[in-house]
Amino acid sequence: MSASPERAGASRPVPIRVVPAPAAESVEQSLYEVRRKIYPRAVHGSFARSRWGLVFATQLVFYGAPWLAWNGRQAVLFDLAARKFYVLGLVFWPQDFVYLTALLVVSALSLFLFTAVAGRLWCGYACPQTVYTEIFMWVERAIEGDRPARMRLDAQALGPRKAWLKAAKHGAWIAIALWTGFTFVGYFTPIRELVRSAGELAFGPWETFWVFFYGFATYGNAGWMREQVCKYMCPYARFQSAMFDRDTLVITYDRARGEPRGSRSRKADPREQGLGDCVDCSICVQVCPTGIDIREGLQYECIGCAACIDGCDQVMEKMGYPRGLIRYSTENAMEGAWDARRIARRVPRPRVLVYAAILCAVALAASLSMGTRAPLRMDVMRDRGALARELGDDRIENVYRLQVMNAREEPLTLGLAVRSSAGLEHLEILVEAQALELEPLAARVIPVRVRAEPEHRHGSLPIEFVVTARGAGRGEAPLTLVEKSRFLIP
Repeated sequence: MSASPERAGASRPVPIRVVPAPAAESVEQSLYEVRRKIYPRAVHGSFARSRWGLVFATQLVFYGAPWLAWNGRQAVLFDLAARKFYVLGLVFWPQDFVYLTALLVVSALSLFLFTAVAGRLWCGYACPQTVYTEIFMWVERAIEGDRPARMRLDAQALGPRKAWLKAAKHGAWIAIALWTGFTFVGYFTPIRELVRSAGELAFGPWETFWVFFYGFATYGNAGWMREQVCKYMCPYARFQSAMFDRDTLVITYDRARGEPRGSRSRKADPREQGLGDCVDCSICVQVCPTGIDIREGLQYECIGCAACIDGCDQVMEKMGYPRGLIRYSTENAMEGAWDARRIARRVPRPRVLVYAAILCAVALAASLSMGTRAPLRMDVMRDRGALARELGDDRIENVYRLQVMNAREEPLTLGLAVRSSAGLEHLEILVEAQALELEPLAARVIPVRVRAEPEHRHGSLPIEFVVTARGAGRGEAPLTLVEKSRFLIP
């Protein structure tokens, strides 16, 4: 018989505490990047002057074109109500929609060509987002100061001085945005009429909506969103790389010359310290409107404005180093240490030549078509209510409606006639008056009746309407327009 544990002197079992393992810490990660406000520093240089030159040129055209007069009318006006589009001496009708298509094709091909040659030139110098951002940043610097002053102002608590500066800045932004919206509407409604309506506070609902809508878009995009539009909203930044190749001129950092980077005094020899020419001052980052570091390589956020080139060149001059540590170059040129002449020889490559050839062909075809446009146009429409009817004298009558358009800015006197290529006898056209007046840049619908003897014929026979137009000028040859149609004999 075995002894009990107590009698045997065995120790009592110690209870074991089970401690639950700590739960794994949850990590919350946002799928969206929190915007870091960018404070671009003012920069001066050749590229900055070129950029501001295009700002002045584009805005002079945009704000000034609606005020130009041409033959007693606004030189550039897209009159949607009258369905007429005036561009200097040219007048376009809805039937000229093909020219708008040609304009869009030329614009797209030009963008492809410029991008293939020298990257995002459009984005950096002429894009409306870049242009108005430059204007708004100029206003911001004029009121709040340059980068350090703006950063200190934003870090301060709200007080009278900060409130006054912010109110002045946003007031100037809103004024520019509203004037931009007003000018935009002035391309669709005569701008002098808009001025009178604004003075009388008699804006229509259509004009009011578009002035404020376009003004709000300008204020929001150029004043608040800025680089966010270029980085996240603009589709061009996403597919631009498809038009780049190793010979495309882009903004590049000469890593072989600049690295290893580091600060030093002006009198120090960087080679003795084992340093490159980059002093790691971060000026290239501070002047960048999208806040990127070009020393990390080409990035899709780079809009090609070359502000970093101007900023770096200023630092190189102060340090006594050669300019061009950051410069326009190509991938092949950086690897092979090419000079400017060899880079230029690589510009006419197959991709560029194809873009240029198609662009020239489309532009030439559109120009020739516009230059040879007939100033008189006619469309023949049959009267569906009375296709053909028999008269008491055994003749057949067809009813038509002739829509005649005068594309000239002078009145025309019209003469109408009809003829047959199928041998119809006694073909006669009846109209209210054989001589009709057509106002400048006007369209008129003329109802006519055509009669003929069938002579035992049936079916649809070809006929031709002939319109003769004479202008007010003496010695000018009359315009003749022939339009085909069909004569129905039941």
